[in-house]
Amino acid sequence: MNRTRRALRTRPKRRPPDRDRVRVRVRDRGQATAEYALVLLGAATIALILIGWATGGGNRIAGLLDHVLDTVTGHVK
Repeated sequence: MNRTRRALRTRPKRRPPDRDRVRVRVRDRGQATAEYALVLLGAATIALILIGWATGGGNRIAGLLDHVLDTVTGHVK
């Protein structure tokens, strides 16, 4: 029993986190949330463009994507 108590007393204590490190972590969480929102917004925009192209709506979108696909397939051949 004495060994256990002695072992508990000799363990190094955890240092409290530095205030600067805590502040950085909080800011990083907000930045990650903003980046996630921007990625979702970009993915939604691309999805809407592809849906518009697939359904034949909007001549500009269809022309742009047709040109891009023709260029890519031309380079692959």
